Amino acid sequence: MSEVLPRNRIEPIIERLHGLHPRLIDLSLDRLERLLAQLGHPERQLPPVIHVAGTNGKGSACAFLRAMAEAAGLRVHVYTSPHLMRFNERFRIAGCLVSDTALAETLEHIEQVNGSAPITVFEVITATAFHLFAQVPADLCILEVGLGGRGDATNVIRAPAACAVTSISMDHRDLLGDTLAAIAAEKAGIAKRGVPLVTGAQPTEAFNALSDATERAGAPLLTRGRDWEIAEAAAGLRFTDAGGSVALPRPSLPGAHQIDNAGIAVAALRAARPVPETAWAGLARAEWPARLQRLGGRLARLAPPSWEVWLDGGHNPGAGAALARHAAGWADCPLCLIVGMKQSKDAAEFLRPLLPHAVEVFAVQEPGQHLALPVEAIIAASGGVAVPGPTVAEALKKLPTCSHARVLICGSLYLAGEVLKSDGEE
Repeated sequence: MSEVLPRNRIEPIIERLHGLHPRLIDLSLDRLERLLAQLGHPERQLPPVIHVAGTNGKGSACAFLRAMAEAAGLRVHVYTSPHLMRFNERFRIAGCLVSDTALAETLEHIEQVNGSAPITVFEVITATAFHLFAQVPADLCILEVGLGGRGDATNVIRAPAACAVTSISMDHRDLLGDTLAAIAAEKAGIAKRGVPLVTGAQPTEAFNALSDATERAGAPLLTRGRDWEIAEAAAGLRFTDAGGSVALPRPSLPGAHQIDNAGIAVAALRAARPVPETAWAGLARAEWPARLQRLGGRLARLAPPSWEVWLDGGHNPGAGAALARHAAGWADCPLCLIVGMKQSKDAAEFLRPLLPHAVEVFAVQEPGQHLALPVEAIIAASGGVAVPGPTVAEALKKLPTCSHARVLICGSLYLAGEVLKSDGEE
């Protein structure tokens, strides 16, 4: 019972905070810097920080970083967003998710300190992470950028040990710009003078913008193919940089795109601090839900027995392209898509590379799915190819019985959270 009451304390705080600023997202740092000063600057009391930005893959890179650091025996703080099922997922303190009680008490304290001053919810959540982390000793802190980089709340960190930018594609155009170069420049805003910034495979336009931005910032740019490389080897992977060559296990997260994310994580960790060889085993143990995750719970059992049910939170054009490349390797049997998306996303561009790989597409809108795009809008974005689910459970029940086939549920992290909740219920 003691863990239920604090959770009920958290939701009203978040609701009250929504009323303190007219915009949900406002990419600037002055409000948070004021609050952090009132809190005694907890952001200056953190262990060495690895700061991770990107359009796709930054959460996976953070998961690899954490797993490798913990395999090396390090105590690690991790701040990520959004959460899938529980708000606590955003805060991992020295290896453990924050307790409901500690989270509620910290949010209440910060709300009291802030008073009625304008501030966004994400800024308060970020201050909460810094306040929690500053109170517990650790060896490393991994911070995932919420949105963009330059004006993101996490960018109040003055001198991280290393930075990383994962794959960049078109997303959040209204906030970051409508070209890859503009978006990349925003992501590169986390660069700090003298701090290595690692990046992997990038479109030429994005890479050129990253290169220009890091040069202006005075940040060494460590890029795949020039400063480091990762490639498949007989027993797994091999990573090579100026420090030498190391053998790595295959990443636990499936998909060819995860090799790039793993390489970025290894390069960033090596740039941040010396690590023992035991660290690399963490790549094979990293966990990050809703990234090509195979389901087997209550919801998945609604599909015919011969079907595999997979879940991925990919939701923008870059993610659609990555999923399409993975789907090409699933040509051994039919693939159906169950797609639910957020209102602000480019559903047509997300679906475009995926549609040729699917024999059927269901459009869904789950009850409780945050800012869900209506089923009719997804059908229109598919060019009329999709049919109404209209929920994941109902779509799974409509799958035909055949010897072997797969279904991929995708399009939104908010959809993924609802699916994981349902799949875990017994």
